[in-house]
This record gives sequence, C-alpha cells and structure tokens, in this order.
Amino acid sequence: MTDNTPLSPQPLHRLADTSLPVLTTAELRRHGVQPAVAHRRCRPGGPWQMPLPGVFVLHHGPLTGAETLHAVLRYTGGPFGEAVITGLAALERHGFTAVPPANALDRVDVLVPQVRRLRSVGIARIVRTRHMPEPVRRGGFPLAPVARALADAVGRLSGDVPVRRLLTEAVRGGYCEPQEVLRELSRIRPAGQPQVVAAVETLLSESRALAEESLLAAVRHGGLPAPCWNVGLWLPDGPFLCAVDAYWPERAVAVRIEGGPPRQRGQAVAEPGTALRRRQTLAGLGITLVRPTPRELRCSPGAQADAIRAALRAAADRPPATYVVVLPR
Repeated sequence: MTDNTPLSPQPLHRLADTSLPVLTTAELRRHGVQPAVAHRRCRPGGPWQMPLPGVFVLHHGPLTGAETLHAVLRYTGGPFGEAVITGLAALERHGFTAVPPANALDRVDVLVPQVRRLRSVGIARIVRTRHMPEPVRRGGFPLAPVARALADAVGRLSGDVPVRRLLTEAVRGGYCEPQEVLRELSRIRPAGQPQVVAAVETLLSESRALAEESLLAAVRHGGLPAPCWNVGLWLPDGPFLCAVDAYWPERAVAVRIEGGPPRQRGQAVAEPGTALRRRQTLAGLGITLVRPTPRELRCSPGAQADAIRAALRAAADRPPATYVVVLPR
C-alpha cells in the first residue's frame, strides 16, 4: 500500500450514481479506480464512455448539456481553471432560445490563455486568446459575457440567417448593448469577414428599430401629442439642418436618439463635435432638442416622456422659432 492508495475505495456502481458522473483520470484514481480499469469499462458495450482524453462519463448513452460542459471544462484542467465557455454553448446557458443545448452542438468553444498547450479534440474546440474575459457564473459554469460569446459565435456561423437570429435576440431580449458587441467584434474578428459585415449591419438595424419603437411607446403611453416621425429639418433656402426621430412643428421641439447607430445604412457615426454644433445650430433657431439614448428609452420611458412634455410646455412661453421646412426622411 502506498500513500496514494485510498483507504476505502468507493464501489464502481456507487460512483455512477453520483450527482455529477463526469470525472478525470486523477479523480477516479482518488476513488481507487486505476486508469486501466477505467479504460476497460469504456470499451464498446461497456458501462462508461470517454468523450475526451482523460475524461470519463460514468454511464453509457447520450450526455446531457451540463455533462457535456463539465467534460469540456475537465479536459481543460477543471471547472475552476483558466478556461471560459464561449460561443453558442455560452449563449445557451445565458438563456438564448435560438441556441440548442451543448449536447446538440458539434463543438463547444472554450477560451484559454494563449500560453496554454491544449489542442482541440472531440467536442472541445480550444480557442487561444490574449484577451481572456472575466467569466460570468451561470449554474456553476464559467461563461464569457454575452457580448464576447456573440462575437466568438459570429465568426464560426455559416449563413446570414443564424447570425441575424442570434443578434436580434441579443438586442431585443436586452442581453447586452449593441455597442458592446461591436467593440468585441472589432477586437477579435477581421472587419472584412462576410459574417462580421452581416453582424454589424444586423446590430445597427436592430438597435435603431428597437430605439424608435421605445420612443414611439414613450410618446403614446405618456399621452403626448403625435409628432411628425422620422423627418429631416431644412432651412427655407435649402441648407439641410439634421434628421430627427420626432418633431412637433407647432412648438419647435425635436427628439433625436443619441448614442445609437447611424440612421441610414452606410452612414458614419457622427463625431462628438458634430453633435455639439448641431445642438448649437438648432438652439440658435429656437428649436429645442431632446436627446435620449437607446438605454434611457428602454429603461426609463416614463422619464423620457416627462422630459419631452417639459420641453413642449417650455416652448409655449418663448418667442416663435425660425421657420423650418419639415420633410420625410
């Protein structure tokens, strides 16, 4: 007997009844099961299986989603090692309905530091990175934050439809801000990849649509008078002033959703100096500009309706604004 020999090895049939029947070679050895015995039980028709090198599942038949993730994490060094589940498997654990469980995926992507000497094998796809994210714990699993998991998933999906479905759920489900995903995409994916181009366009359009829907709901539920929606403001002699999301001509009050994506495909995001000059120009013409952000409209629509109402009331007490031409965008 050596110091490594267990004093009371657990019977093999008891091991299979544990709440987590996924063990490594080292863990089995601590239970008194030698590697040769473990491998013998994984032969065809045997009661165990080995989905990854050195990782044993103590039953035959399909793995559950949780068992699949536990197996991948144990292959990388344990659930508390330097490994983070990302991509589709992480999104499913975050609650995405457009993603199948881990046991239905061909591969589970797992982030490890660049210096780790691991190779992809079986269901585990190793993604080495210099930018390890701070993991989010869900059900005991270390997951990449939603924005990072999305960016990692986008580069491996084929076809525009799966990408659009995932990003639409991310934006409309409130899982993360579009700008967070854009930052992750720009950091870890080449901008010219077709999947990345499609992802950026989807994020921009979904973010804009959701922000406009939130503004519409704030105006209606706040009992505000109906404005002119999605119009451009022009001086009578022709120079274009700006595009706004809502405008009340009789009070010269405009709402422009700020901090969001461009209003038209291919339009560049305005620089901060441009936004300041716009506000100054409109103020000089007597036009009040209310500038809610997409997050404010989503999280506090009542407060944004109150801000618009206050601007409409204040406009009644000031001199008439300069006449501007209002045209649909």
